[in-house]
Amino acid sequence: MSDSAASVDYRKITLDGLWHNNPALVQLLGLCPLLAVTGTVTNALGLGLATLLVLLGSSFSVSLIRNHVPASVRLPAFVMIIASFVTCAELLMQAFTYELYLILGIFIPLIVTNCAILGRADAFASKHSPLAALIDALMVGLGFALVLILLGALRELFGQGTLFSGMDLLFGPLAANWQITFFTDFQVLILMLPPGAFFGMGLIIAGKNLLDNHLKERQKPQIITSDKTSRRVRVTN
Repeated sequence: MSDSAASVDYRKITLDGLWHNNPALVQLLGLCPLLAVTGTVTNALGLGLATLLVLLGSSFSVSLIRNHVPASVRLPAFVMIIASFVTCAELLMQAFTYELYLILGIFIPLIVTNCAILGRADAFASKHSPLAALIDALMVGLGFALVLILLGALRELFGQGTLFSGMDLLFGPLAANWQITFFTDFQVLILMLPPGAFFGMGLIIAGKNLLDNHLKERQKPQIITSDKTSRRVRVTN
């Protein structure tokens, strides 16, 4: 099955991946690593980049072989492709960001089980051209990574009063001074604990739903009603 360039709505793909069908905010997929490692922006960004790399590689590869894989072995083939790219991401992190790799721990290999990645491979990449699959993977990966970073920033800011702490684990000594300290005497420690991830995620989802409802209300056509004033005429004989 193939698609022509005219049949692919890239604007819809972009909006769906980033907002309308965001895997974390709407589909609620991949919540286990999202809630587990978002204690800081650094952790969230590291996992987000790894997930994005796996999404791009697996979606592109699935699209390339979509016409050559029998339906009976389609899902096992997709899982093997995803596992291969997760291994690549894991080896890259071991080579260049080893300390961050140790912090993220088991959640890097668990990208294989992320339903958002397998879902995009099966629902989109296996039915569209490599270019469309790449753009879809990019938007879905960015949407997922942005939610990770937003949740990490929320928990780090109110949980320990800083932002971008430990960025040198990801970008090396160049980022050693990137940490911003906002306050040290007010900390909501529960945000740094596992329950805090649920609270933060709930606030983010609630904020998205409120914004969506507000935009829907603004888009409703305004019905202007004009009241006709009736005049009473008194007739005297």
